[in-house]
Amino acid sequence: MKKNNFSLYIALAFVAVGMQSCLDYDNPSDEFQKNEVIETPTIVKGNADHIDYMKEYTQEEVTKINTDLRTSFSQALTGIYAMRGGKEGGVPEAHSYQYQYSLGPDNYAQYFTVPHSDFMAGTLTSTYAVSKEFNGGPKGCYSIAKNAFAPILNNGKLDTIPEMKALYLLLFNYSALEVSDIYGPLPYSDYKANKETSPFTYQDLRTIYYSAKENIDTIVKCLKHYDQREAWYKKIVSKNIDSYICLNEQPRGNYQTLDKWVRFANSLKLRMAIHISKVEPSTAKAWAEEAVADGVIEDTENEVAVYPSFFGFTHPVVQISQWGDIRLNASFVSLLKSLDHPYMKYLFTQNSDPIIKTGNDAGSSAPATTAANTDVIGMRGGTTPGIGQSIGTNPYIGMSTIATTAFGKYMPPLYLMKLSEVCFLRAEGALRGWNMGGTARQFYEEGIRNAGLEDRMFGTSTDYAKLVDNYMQVAQPKAYTYVDPTGNTPDQPSVTTIGVKWDEGLSLEQKLEMIITQKYIASFPYSYEAWVDLRRTGYPKLFPVLNVEDSDGSLEDDVNADGSQGENNIIRRMPWSADDPQTVEDLQNTGMPALGGSDMQATRLWWDIVGPNF
Repeated sequence: MKKNNFSLYIALAFVAVGMQSCLDYDNPSDEFQKNEVIETPTIVKGNADHIDYMKEYTQEEVTKINTDLRTSFSQALTGIYAMRGGKEGGVPEAHSYQYQYSLGPDNYAQYFTVPHSDFMAGTLTSTYAVSKEFNGGPKGCYSIAKNAFAPILNNGKLDTIPEMKALYLLLFNYSALEVSDIYGPLPYSDYKANKETSPFTYQDLRTIYYSAKENIDTIVKCLKHYDQREAWYKKIVSKNIDSYICLNEQPRGNYQTLDKWVRFANSLKLRMAIHISKVEPSTAKAWAEEAVADGVIEDTENEVAVYPSFFGFTHPVVQISQWGDIRLNASFVSLLKSLDHPYMKYLFTQNSDPIIKTGNDAGSSAPATTAANTDVIGMRGGTTPGIGQSIGTNPYIGMSTIATTAFGKYMPPLYLMKLSEVCFLRAEGALRGWNMGGTARQFYEEGIRNAGLEDRMFGTSTDYAKLVDNYMQVAQPKAYTYVDPTGNTPDQPSVTTIGVKWDEGLSLEQKLEMIITQKYIASFPYSYEAWVDLRRTGYPKLFPVLNVEDSDGSLEDDVNADGSQGENNIIRRMPWSADDPQTVEDLQNTGMPALGGSDMQATRLWWDIVGPNF
């Protein structure tokens, strides 16, 4: 990773020195877990929440306001970039993406592991280390996004074009939900109102969810009313969407309907419903059934993403990999190998260099030397990384990573909402007995077929599309044991016990494991949602993270009977913390009470409760 001003911005915006609290960081009380809360929280409303989509304006009025707002539209576009690793107004790029994903959530979801500890901007001693320099990465990128969306949402002129306001409000909520699912409570209403100075009032996650849901319902009504608009008005909105929203693969021309965006909004609502399915099952069922009945994403044409093929950039993980800053996680490799996943045929490299056994772990069967190009070899989460980015001094640099040729060839989009995710959400909902418009098996299989990360413009000509039929017939996983070629960590047998082929005879729990496991693979390399699923369900089964003593002291060396990662070994959130006195005061006054626990990695968020999945 190269030196840049963004690291300084992140550190100042949201650093991560562990701030202690007298509040217990353990699980919510038994009473809270068992009794569903049904009272709707108090929702603070401001100008940004108000969308008067029934009010009519003349063509002259709309045209003038639209011209006046062009600079604001351009600034808002930078917020969309920032949601997937953009900075300084540009498209997603490696430095920002690395702070947002690669140095935190990608490790917690066990897609990647950071192979070296030394960076110009700081150190990361292992997977769960709380790094002052890097812990604020997701919050820093969110801050760029909300600072782009909030001003235009509070610009009274935008009320003249309510559909554009609805889309920006949708994007604001999407990004706010993402970051609150990472850290917890957020000054959601203050940020939405474009408040710029402290004190900020942090709101609990439940209030944020309910507020976002109410916004989504209004957004959907507004976007549906668009169908009744006159041709001249639709032409203006269509041009704005193609020029300033840019979440299509290519401009779509004159939009006669905004059905794509209605489906995006409802799909986000469905995601929220699944998140809260354990803490508020009745509410979750109602939200999910409303979303599906109103229309969610049902084809790849309606997927929402930032497209490298459209903007002309390469997925940021390519350069991050070339820097030597990420290597595949052994848990992810083990899962893919056990199921003989198509990605193992083309998406990853074998070890680039010979790796000499230098460790002496008693449980290691590694040979004295593992020859170059032997296999796809991952790195255990929590392994003490090496120093430097040279294979000569750091053997972990030689381990497997993404095949840059495959990423360059297929140009994976940076998804906000992927068809496969929506299918797996519906599969889980159907498994819970909700009306999802089909069966769990139907949506599960559709999710797998549309799970490939390749840009859809390649159609059925991709490697994934050619291999998926055989993959879906895998009834049982293959035996596989991970061997660390350095000899520093013990051999680890695969913990994957379920296959791919649907089996109606399995239990609800086993079917849920199948759904979440395939959803996890389909999400790669987008780690945010994969990490949410791991926390709320315990799936997929992954290897325990080693050296939890490098964490903030709240996690445990917890291993299930089958050798998989125990729930107390899973990081539950990224701590906030702060250096500046005003932010510390805000967190003490409203942040910590809204969290209901200490600012530590083991503190569970509102939807992340202890208890069975059904």
